[in-house]
Amino acid sequence: MDFNRQVIAEFRANGGRVGGPFEGGRLLLLTTTGARSGARHTTPLGYLPDGDGRVLVIASAGGAPKNPAWFHNLVAHPRVTVESGAFTYEADAVVLEGDERDAAFARAVEADPGWGEYAARSGRTLPVVALVPVVAGPPAGPESPSAMLVAVHDAFRRELALIRGEVAASGAGVGAQLRVNCLTLCQGLGNHHMGEEQQMFPLLERRHPELAPALARLKDEHETVKGLLDELRRVLDGGEAASLLAEVERLTAALEAHLDHEEERLVPLLDTLGL
Repeated sequence: MDFNRQVIAEFRANGGRVGGPFEGGRLLLLTTTGARSGARHTTPLGYLPDGDGRVLVIASAGGAPKNPAWFHNLVAHPRVTVESGAFTYEADAVVLEGDERDAAFARAVEADPGWGEYAARSGRTLPVVALVPVVAGPPAGPESPSAMLVAVHDAFRRELALIRGEVAASGAGVGAQLRVNCLTLCQGLGNHHMGEEQQMFPLLERRHPELAPALARLKDEHETVKGLLDELRRVLDGGEAASLLAEVERLTAALEAHLDHEEERLVPLLDTLGL
């Protein structure tokens, strides 16, 4: 419990980044409602992207023979709170069953054999739980538009760093979970750019007509990123990790330059909109 409290405090103080055994990994904070007490309990957990905005957590309990308390809590009260770093959102916990559970767990083991070791040590079938956001779209974050934009961009920067490390460690082939991670990133970037072009950019152009050329350039950069994402998908279909690493490196450089440029142009203006 003391260890968990330390991890939770570090996670919240550093926007989701922690050291120790979780350093460089995928971590979230899951808050459940006690099955019997009704009290709120927060637990740091590793997670796996699963596309469509949802993530998976596995009730491994470090290989213990019994399911962890947080799992019993969400079975009794499926509405949970998820903290991903800069963002906090409500989600519904769905315990996967049958073939869907088995396929998800197989992906997890392929990406990290430790999950299989936990299962063997526990002597039980480890439950896999999908956390499905209650509200579609970007979760709640910083109040000011500029801080929100930077927070979203930082989330993409962190995801790129995670995927870069996962690709570098993947060996000769592209595993199923790594494919999901990459495609989830592609989907998230596409949705973010679409939201900017449909909502943010028109509003900025109405308030600041002189920005029209700069916004047009940003849209052109969006098309460039879209082309890079299409290339990434083609490399994923080929299944070659070496090609994928080169593509991720190229995408990372181009995307980080785009995010930096976008922030340089937009951050000074967004908070003048009075939103």
